[in-house]
Amino acid sequence: MRDMESLIHHFIIFTQGFKPPKGETYCATEAPKGELGFFIISDGSPRPYRLKIRSPSFIHMGAFDHMARGYLISDIITIFGTYDVVMGECDR
Repeated sequence: MRDMESLIHHFIIFTQGFKPPKGETYCATEAPKGELGFFIISDGSPRPYRLKIRSPSFIHMGAFDHMARGYLISDIITIFGTYDVVMGECDR
């Protein structure tokens, strides 16, 4: 942001967005609790057509059934707290 042209260019990108090519991509990154993934589908407009977020807590909830088999209902609290699930991430 040293000159006026770069400020204008940054403002246009921020307000109007940039036009990504049509297509779809999956990008994964390593988070402290596991893999955090983003699946983006673009139709060529400045906004993505579809964006799906795959959070680590959502994957951990899928393993909950396997981990809880054979235990009592009172053990569910301990199993649930063992792998630190954030329920706000699960409903995306």
